[in-house]
Formats: sequence, C-alpha cells, structure tokens
Amino acid sequence: MTVEHTDVGAYALGLLEEPDRLAFAAHLAGCAACRAELSELSGPAGALAGLPPLEDDGEEHAPERLLRLVRRDRAAGRRARLTRYAGGLAAAAALVLGGIAVGATVTGGPSFGPGHSAHGPAEAYYKAGVPIPGRPGSVPGVSGGLVLEGKDWGTHVALELRGLKGPLECTLVAVTEKGERRVVTGWAVPEKGYGIPGSPEPLYVHGGSALPPDRIDHFEVTASTGATLLTVNV
Repeated sequence: MTVEHTDVGAYALGLLEEPDRLAFAAHLAGCAACRAELSELSGPAGALAGLPPLEDDGEEHAPERLLRLVRRDRAAGRRARLTRYAGGLAAAAALVLGGIAVGATVTGGPSFGPGHSAHGPAEAYYKAGVPIPGRPGSVPGVSGGLVLEGKDWGTHVALELRGLKGPLECTLVAVTEKGERRVVTGWAVPEKGYGIPGSPEPLYVHGGSALPPDRIDHFEVTASTGATLLTVNV
C-alpha cells in the first residue's frame, strides 16, 4: 500500500479508509514533516467535528462546504489546495464559535499553541476539568496529565506537560484495548522547553480523536526519538 505525504489532511479529517489510516499512522512515526503538518491541521479538524448541527435554512454550512472541497482535493492529490482549505476551516470555525481561536489562522499558522500563557483554550479546558495524572515514561522529569471530554464525534483531550526539554517533537496517541493507535495531536518543543528552570510555564495542547472514551484504554505521549514521555491510563 502506497502512502502519500498529501494524505495528512485527509488523515486529520478522518477521511481515510481503515487500511489507509493504519498505513498512514505507521508512516507518521518516521516522518517529521507529516507530524508537523498534522499538528497544524489537528486544530481545524477538531473544531469542524465539534461544530453544532446544520440548521435547515436552505444554505450549505461553510465548514461542510469546505469539508466537501477537502474530500475532492484529496482525491485529486493537490496538497497546496488542501492546505489552503485547512486554513479556511479554521477561519470558518472561528466565525461560528464567535471569534474564538481554534488552533490555526487563515494563513495556516497557530494562533495559540504549546506554551500559550494567556489562558488559551487548551489551558482553560484542562483547568476546568478533572485531570487524570500520567505515569512517567523513560525520560526523567517529565510529568503531567490530561482531561477527557466525550463528544458526539469522539473524544476531546486537553493535555498538560511539565519537565520538557527541547528541541523535541512529540505526539499524543490514543491506544485502544486491542492496541490500535490513533494520533490525537502533535507539537514541537522549542529549545527553552516547558515546566523547567528558566521556563516554568507548563505545556498545554489539545486535540481530538474519533474514538469514543469507552474505547480508549490509555494515552501515550511519545517523542520523535522513540521515547515514551508519559502514559495516562483512563
């Protein structure tokens, strides 16, 4: 089965068939470029999934129209247009949600992200919930937890991490009892790090999975080095 780098947008939006999804998930483990792009797209994709139902007003909802265009472009394999529509998804979702930033701007860059210190959505969601503490992995000093929120579309996750030293690329993965692995979100840790001396602010990120909470056995925070930084049993 051939894996295309252009599949990252379709993967983020849940458009891949099961064999393609599993193949692309395996591809992510060894492709830093796709992990970085997935991190940029996870905000718009999660926001689209969490929008309220379409009202019967005879007009096509903007995010639904954009999703249709993404599906068409995925079939054509046009990466440039797919990225542009992903930025449009963020803009449309921000309008529907009353101007609240949802993870990416129209230009595709993050409007809030790891280390955002102005009480952005990830931090707010985490502090409003009941955190589940994680079990440290193979990297000393890393600690944290996450908050789960069941949705009609799956599971929303808000994560807090401390003791991260950069530069490093990380991924949050949901794991089922059968061992299926689904990428929730990914991010880059800058050299200054998070939750360490000289940079005491924790890292806050969030993302979504199509898996409902009752199908998730645990979450893993993994690094591009192959190390497991944190495991959270749910």
